[in-house]
Amino acid sequence: MEQYTVTGMSCAACSARVEKAVNKVEGVTSCSVSLLTNSMGVEGTADPAVIIKAVTDAGYGAALRAGSSASGSRNGSGPEGADPLSGSQGTDGREAAALFAEQEEALKDRETPVLKKRLISSVIFLLILMYVSMGHGMWGWPLPAFFSENAAARGLLQMLLAIIVMIINQRFFINGYRTLFHRAPNMDTLVALGSSASFGWSVYALFMITHAQLIGDEHMLMHYSMDLYFESAAMIVTLITIGKMLEAMSKGKTTDALKSLLRLTPKEATLLRDGKEVVVPASHVRAGDIFLVHPGESIPADGIVTDGQSAVDESALTGESIPVDKEIGDPVSQATINRSGVLTCEATRVGTDTTLSQIIKMVSDAAATKAPIARIADKVSSIFVPAVILIAVATIVIWLLVGQDFSYALARGISVLVISCPCALGLATPVAIMVGNGLGAKNGILFKNAASIEETGRTQIVALDKTGTITGGEPHVTDLIPAENSSAETLLSLAYLLEKKSEHPLAGAIVRYMEETLSDTDSKNLSQSTLREFTADRDTTDFSILPGNGLTAVLTMHGQKAGKLTGGSLTFVESLLTVPEKIRDQAFLLSEGGKTPLLFALDDQCLGMIAVADTIRADSREAILELKAMGIRTVMLTGDNARTAAAIAKEAGVDHVIAGVMPDEKESFIRKLKEIGKTAMVGDGINDAPALTRADTGIAIGAGTDVAIDAASVVLMNSRLSDVAAAIRLSRATLRNIHQNLFWAFFYNVIGIPLAAGAYIHFFGLTLNPMFGAAAMSLSSFCVVSNALRLNLFSVHSTKKDRPIKHPVSPVEIIKVTANQVDGSDQIPQTSQTKQEEETMTKTMTIEGMMCPHCEAAVKKALEALDGVEAAEVSHEKGTAVVTLSADLADDLLKEAVEAKDYAVKGIA
Repeated sequence: MEQYTVTGMSCAACSARVEKAVNKVEGVTSCSVSLLTNSMGVEGTADPAVIIKAVTDAGYGAALRAGSSASGSRNGSGPEGADPLSGSQGTDGREAAALFAEQEEALKDRETPVLKKRLISSVIFLLILMYVSMGHGMWGWPLPAFFSENAAARGLLQMLLAIIVMIINQRFFINGYRTLFHRAPNMDTLVALGSSASFGWSVYALFMITHAQLIGDEHMLMHYSMDLYFESAAMIVTLITIGKMLEAMSKGKTTDALKSLLRLTPKEATLLRDGKEVVVPASHVRAGDIFLVHPGESIPADGIVTDGQSAVDESALTGESIPVDKEIGDPVSQATINRSGVLTCEATRVGTDTTLSQIIKMVSDAAATKAPIARIADKVSSIFVPAVILIAVATIVIWLLVGQDFSYALARGISVLVISCPCALGLATPVAIMVGNGLGAKNGILFKNAASIEETGRTQIVALDKTGTITGGEPHVTDLIPAENSSAETLLSLAYLLEKKSEHPLAGAIVRYMEETLSDTDSKNLSQSTLREFTADRDTTDFSILPGNGLTAVLTMHGQKAGKLTGGSLTFVESLLTVPEKIRDQAFLLSEGGKTPLLFALDDQCLGMIAVADTIRADSREAILELKAMGIRTVMLTGDNARTAAAIAKEAGVDHVIAGVMPDEKESFIRKLKEIGKTAMVGDGINDAPALTRADTGIAIGAGTDVAIDAASVVLMNSRLSDVAAAIRLSRATLRNIHQNLFWAFFYNVIGIPLAAGAYIHFFGLTLNPMFGAAAMSLSSFCVVSNALRLNLFSVHSTKKDRPIKHPVSPVEIIKVTANQVDGSDQIPQTSQTKQEEETMTKTMTIEGMMCPHCEAAVKKALEALDGVEAAEVSHEKGTAVVTLSADLADDLLKEAVEAKDYAVKGIA
């Protein structure tokens, strides 16, 4: 995606005009213009010069942003050939610094200071004008005799003052008439026409005043003196300037998050060169450079700690306030703050490849794209201004036809012009998207585009990968069970000596457990001295891997053979020696619990068993409960065996399990889940990429692979499953805010335009002075932007306002999907277990006594309060309640719950 800066836009009609012009350019596949940030994102193969010419021909200005062509990719999420948040080929630090400087410059609020000066100057002359026109004319405030006795002189003075105010606000007239001549009228056109019409009629009235004075017609003189609207001509542009200033100030706040990210970019770095510390601009750091970070300093680039220990404040990127301990080998990120010790690091990613740069790019790209919901406002905005001009003309004609004089009809037409506000429509969606996206970035939730912000909140089903998503992705030792003739220290020591030469993840778990035991002051009830003594004079030789079974090696003591070590699965070890019945029984129990039992033996003697499991993340269960409370069904997709998957699912609280699936099968299941509801896929691995791409919303765990992050539309920087609910919560809040803004924008215009036209005069006696219309127009956009800013007060992790979705997916529908395995023909036989589960999952209750929806609500609440009841669909018309169960629940309990509310249960099927 190439980014452009567009100048001269003042309302939604302008952005619609620019989009229409650029979309006509050959080679442009998509174009999105943001009125909020005065930016334009273009995808396709068109020459930038041709695109800029199209914008210029439409009456606006455009310029290609620095580094734009180098930063486009197939999904607008990173440099060409680079994955988001990954170290790959990209722009260097100086180009990145120039790009960010330009972005920060583009986001500066230049409008407010200019508008403030215009407003102050306008108000000074407007007050004098109002004193002459209304103060003297209505309340008899004193004027010099020359003016007080000369109506033509007063009119001439008002005209001069109005001209001054109109010249001060000439931008409305220049832009308004220019776009009108380009056949693309905008909000400035409405203001210019309204003010010009007031001024033009007033000039005519002034000539008639001079004529009346000349012929001595007092009645004509009085009539046309009341028809002077010079103060309206000046007041209209002044009030619109007030609204524009308030809007500019508010719009500036909506981009605060992006501006804060840009300001985080470090300015200096301390490099180690030839053993000396050299301070250079941070933009000069290159991959491979060694840099020092002293306490209190900002880290200048992404890198790896090569020396030192410290605590690093990463709140700028993740929103987490607690500093993270760093030691040799740990990664560090640009713009995070070193809080304690001195760190020596090697730069691995610089320029636009750093995590901060990619976050900035994602937030910026999201602001430059449009949500699907904005299409409604865009369609209206494209015809809004021409329609308003026609309505204004029609208003004048109709009032003249019904017998009103021209000045009255003109006032109604001017009111229509100045009360209509296309800006409110144009800003309704982008301001909410910008604030919501910025709030997400502050909390480590990155939406790649505006469409993903909208789509995430509509999620009905969340499919979760197991390894690395629900679980930590790294196996840990959970149980240490020695045989009767062995000890825990002997078992662990010999297992460590055997496994330390293996690269298998399960071997790594045992090695880590041994190392943690030796270094931990709380040594897990094991004797550290015994472990050290036992392993100090022993080692292994002739190490051998038996794929699918286990390991063997020769144990040596002081260089002499001391026996043969064997380790592996129960089946493998049982094939070599007799395993004690107690150990075998416990192995089965551990397997049932989703753990992997590893047995170890020395010669023909069983030493015992070590169980290893990929344990669930600390926040997984709570996160899944939050999703369920929001009415979202959860499904676990995993390649693991059904027994392990079921155990993990039960511990985490997942609704449904699909086990033993290959990566392409995950994608097929996601496709089937999408047929029954909006589906989000959460994953972290390469094998999750097809499913992430297929899902309505792909959510990547931030610590996952670059491929997964590239395939996803939402990235969770904190790698927390609880952020899935937070992302959905934030999306819902943003979507709700957009609906509020659109409602206000449409409501304001639908009510305001007829009011200004005088449609309510005969019914309610209501009419509208053009000046009040201008005031209403000036405040309408301000109200929309202010409402969007309320999102900054929203807490993404608070569950207080969570509400279940209105139309949750039925568990039975998901069971139908999960019961059908996916192979090449998309058909897998249904197992007896799933058939039985489907049959017993729902119960239909026949209930008497329900008379109305309130009765339905009472029964529904009573049933859903029971543990094991997923949902209850109650109908007072049918006299039934269809209860969906997550566990076997006795009929008596269901009956008691309903009858406690004074309804009679006649049967349960």
